[in-house]
Amino acid sequence: MSLVAQVDRATPSAFARGRRPGELTGGASLGLGIGVLWLSLLVLLPIAVIVSTAFEDGLAGFWDAVTDAEALSAIRFTVGAALLVTAVNAVVGTLIAWVLVRDQFPGKRVLEVVIDIPFALPTIVAGLVLITLYGPSGPFGINLVGTRAGVVLALLFVTLPFVVRSVQPVLIDADREVEQAAASLGASGFTTFRRVILPTVTPAVLSGAALSFARALGEFGSVILISANLIGQTQVSSSYILKMIESQEPVAAAAVATLLLAVAVVVLVVLDVVQRRTARRG
Repeated sequence: MSLVAQVDRATPSAFARGRRPGELTGGASLGLGIGVLWLSLLVLLPIAVIVSTAFEDGLAGFWDAVTDAEALSAIRFTVGAALLVTAVNAVVGTLIAWVLVRDQFPGKRVLEVVIDIPFALPTIVAGLVLITLYGPSGPFGINLVGTRAGVVLALLFVTLPFVVRSVQPVLIDADREVEQAAASLGASGFTTFRRVILPTVTPAVLSGAALSFARALGEFGSVILISANLIGQTQVSSSYILKMIESQEPVAAAAVATLLLAVAVVVLVVLDVVQRRTARRG
């Protein structure tokens, strides 16, 4: 008797054990229940509270809150800055990941550690470092405090690792023989990158870009100092929400937070759809 037949006879099927295919065991059901409960307590319940608070005064109250001149200015600036930072990170992050994987140079291990510093550094400390370097008394003679460029710089700092760490493993696992085959068939370096490498890393780039956008959209600590919170100029949505909370206007704060949540969900869903289609074509 073959080994496969012996295994088939020794291992009862799901029907023989009294379970239908796809039915969860007791341990799996318990794990799923704990996961759903934990997710509900940490994510779903707080989101539900925020959304319900945003609509306490009805749809008209929500609309008035998010179309307030100050709120609308903060939202526009925040979303625009987040999109710009995401685009820059998609290009520069991919380039850095390529250099780290494909090139060898002195100080490479140090650079690997430096890239992860924004993950470990408290964001308010990052803001303090930025105003020390690019403030009125900075060593470079560049004052970015109270400017939109300063806010974008702060967001670039805190979102740097996302695309790099998303693309890096894909490049490490990429099949170099495909690139060599393309080169042997006469493809130029640019053609090889466009037709072979780019389709491979695009899903990872989009994944890192989604994380970068979400982080930039809700960033507070690193931008609160360098932005100087100038109304209508450098005020970001997170600082406007804090202002509304301190002014005892929780409905307005929740309304802006809900709108930002909706924007983030839409962008993440769009990027996820593009990522899946790109992965299928690849």
